[in-house]
Amino acid sequence: MKRTGVKTAIPLPSPIHYELLLQLLEQKTLSALPPKDVAAREQIQNIIIMLRKALCLQKQFEENCAQDRIPTTHRWSLNEFANGWQRSDCLLHSGDWYDR
Repeated sequence: MKRTGVKTAIPLPSPIHYELLLQLLEQKTLSALPPKDVAAREQIQNIIIMLRKALCLQKQFEENCAQDRIPTTHRWSLNEFANGWQRSDCLLHSGDWYDR
């Protein structure tokens, strides 16, 4: 990857999002399926595999960015502002945003 003039950090999902999905699927979804429903269990296992691959690919991307000195940042929400505040931290008053 070559440095492309990126000035702000590239937003990426926080790894905890992957972990929460994996835990839900492994601990709750699989146990809720009937043991004899092989097709459904296989589909959930495939989702788990794809999530693990996605997490690995994101880590590789982050490592490539770090090598090329391209900043990345983990985001917890789509509504997160660049300074870490979220829309829920602000009140809308007459069309303008105000800090609480």
